[in-house]
Amino acid sequence: MTNTTSTTAGADGNLMARALREAFYAAIVALGLFILFVGLKTDQNILNELILVQRWGLLAIFVAIAAVGRFLSVAYIRPWAAARKATRAAAPAREANFFVRNFSMIAVAFLIIYPPLMVGLFGVQSSLKWVDNFGIQILIYVMLAWGLNIVVGLAGLLDLGYVAFYAVGAYSYALLSSYFGLSFWLLLPMAGILAALWGMILGFPVLRLKGDYLAIVTLAFGEIIRLVLINWTAVTKGTFGISGIAKASVFGIWSFDVSATNNFAKVFGLPMSSAYYKIFLFYLALALCMLTAFVTIRLRRMPIGRAWEALREDEIACRSLGINTVTTKLTAFATGAMFGGFAGSFFAVRQGFVSPESFVFLESAIILAIVVLGGMGSLVGIAVAATVMIGGTELLREMEFLKHIFGPDFTPELYRMLIFGLAMIVVMVWKPRGFVGSREPTAFLRERKSVSGSFTKEGHG
Repeated sequence: MTNTTSTTAGADGNLMARALREAFYAAIVALGLFILFVGLKTDQNILNELILVQRWGLLAIFVAIAAVGRFLSVAYIRPWAAARKATRAAAPAREANFFVRNFSMIAVAFLIIYPPLMVGLFGVQSSLKWVDNFGIQILIYVMLAWGLNIVVGLAGLLDLGYVAFYAVGAYSYALLSSYFGLSFWLLLPMAGILAALWGMILGFPVLRLKGDYLAIVTLAFGEIIRLVLINWTAVTKGTFGISGIAKASVFGIWSFDVSATNNFAKVFGLPMSSAYYKIFLFYLALALCMLTAFVTIRLRRMPIGRAWEALREDEIACRSLGINTVTTKLTAFATGAMFGGFAGSFFAVRQGFVSPESFVFLESAIILAIVVLGGMGSLVGIAVAATVMIGGTELLREMEFLKHIFGPDFTPELYRMLIFGLAMIVVMVWKPRGFVGSREPTAFLRERKSVSGSFTKEGHG
């Protein structure tokens, strides 16, 4: 008994010593990383001379957070997680609870009541921020990520230029609406078709490429589209963008233009507010997301969906089975691009203005990060990742209390990419296969069971 107690005490002592040592190393690394970005700030004095402002207190906070976080991780969080994992492995398998089994239905039901709930909590005009900046913004990225999931998650084709299809859809709607006066309901499918056409155009040159080479070519394609939008000023108006894009209507029955006789608020005797238009766009975005999910699920169960998954796992084996990899890749690019075009046209309607600045490479990186963090091939995981990432960055704008901690000049949203990067590192360390590391197979024998990510190719759980 005494030997066991002494062994446990020795193990605890070694663990604490290791935790302190790693906390010290983390503090040194954080000091080296943040001393130039956080500790020093360039500014101008009254003589317009460039000066350095020292912020050692803020730097000390960042270093302390890194050290304390590493200490807690090594000393407490990791042992707790290991013990919990061992306990769950030893325990008999339990059936998922009601919330887990019906998570998708519960989420959809919540989204349906979300706008009325925000209106009831904050009022019609004050709910605009929560419906637009959080609801619509997140749903747009969910649609984009689900479209990219077809290319990356199902077909295994690394696409770093997906924002190009987003831009094609937005500019297709903006140009055709401005020059020809076509309605939203006609331009929405047209934008998807044009984006799918460009997806096929991209697909032809990359049929023989894979891995890093495919990523470079798709990245170049995205940059080509952006540069064309900037320099083709006769059509796209260059960096000035296209403004005054017509609003969507409720199937032409009710309009949201203030001067229209069939204005929605006037018809129903409601006070004039832009919140009604945003609520309509929220439900429209939700319907488009549901359409994207339905098509993706149906395609996965069809031969083309199984061909995508075969291509993802092993292209050589896919060819040996007699699958035409040319058409398989083209259909993946075209289908994913189509949903990117839908999202782009909806983005143009929501903003009323499009410019090349909205379609930079960073957007492609964010969408790809959502797909990877959510779990490639998992619609639920991707939706959760989009909510956490996009909603989290928007929440930073609301954290005014941070100014009381870090000073009145502290702007939380300026640090969103730093926090976003740290969050990605943490998630990929703890959940390397994404938020959802299991998925249901498209084909099963007798009983449908979830397949762990351990049985699939790394990164495609």
